[in-house]
Amino acid sequence: MARDKELKANWELVVTKLSEQFADGDTLDLDAIIYLIGVQELGQIHREFKKDEKLNLMHISICKLLEPYGYYEFDYVDEEGWPHYTVKEELPHLKAGEQSVLMKEAIVNYFLETEYIN
Repeated sequence: MARDKELKANWELVVTKLSEQFADGDTLDLDAIIYLIGVQELGQIHREFKKDEKLNLMHISICKLLEPYGYYEFDYVDEEGWPHYTVKEELPHLKAGEQSVLMKEAIVNYFLETEYIN
């Protein structure tokens, strides 16, 4: 139970900080945060992205976030600077709520590791 409270508090901290920094205080949702992580991981922060590139950014983010859980492994960076991952283990079939909790936990861990939050 304490772990759930800690995750909730850390998630709210991440959302608040990112929303203030990138959305003028409007609350960012899970997908927006996943997108921001993808942009961060790509490192091309000062450019606009096409729709298919935005989906690729979210994919990069999900791979990066789930890499510590053993689902993905970094493979290489292509000539355009895009990171590529390989699937190590198929994701288990999760209900929508379980997927959300897994992603929030992975995001909180990402921002703890990068020391964006502590």
